[in-house]
Amino acid sequence: MSAQINDILFQPVRYDSQAYREMLSFRNKHMRVPLGLSLFDEDLSREVFDHHIGVYRHKTLIGGCIITPETDTTARMRQVVIAPNERGKGIGHQMMLYAEEQARMLGFSLLVLDSRMTAVHFYEMLGYQKVGEPFMEVGLPHFRMEKQIST
Repeated sequence: MSAQINDILFQPVRYDSQAYREMLSFRNKHMRVPLGLSLFDEDLSREVFDHHIGVYRHKTLIGGCIITPETDTTARMRQVVIAPNERGKGIGHQMMLYAEEQARMLGFSLLVLDSRMTAVHFYEMLGYQKVGEPFMEVGLPHFRMEKQIST
């Protein structure tokens, strides 16, 4: 189910569609290239089981995220990204609320994620809590965070 807020459209993206391939390039450009890495060096075959969400302004991709099932009740939020020129406008916040609602509709009650240290405050504002000690991932410090999304 899609959702529109003003001129921003949040919608599911089907795996292996043209929109999915566009999301791969977007994720690579904004999440891996700045770190000197390539998303295309990773094994992406398991993404067939994921729920992909795209965020669009006037049909232009400006953000996205992935919900990865871990158990019957727990899902992992991954690859959360908003284009740099769109950050600070509340779009990421709205995307997370949309993704949480999608996860609830899929039957998940707990969302977990690995947050870059620089994004911990963003997730805390959304009700996520740090779990455990910081760790390194893709060369950057991260915290595991989680949030109960249904009671």
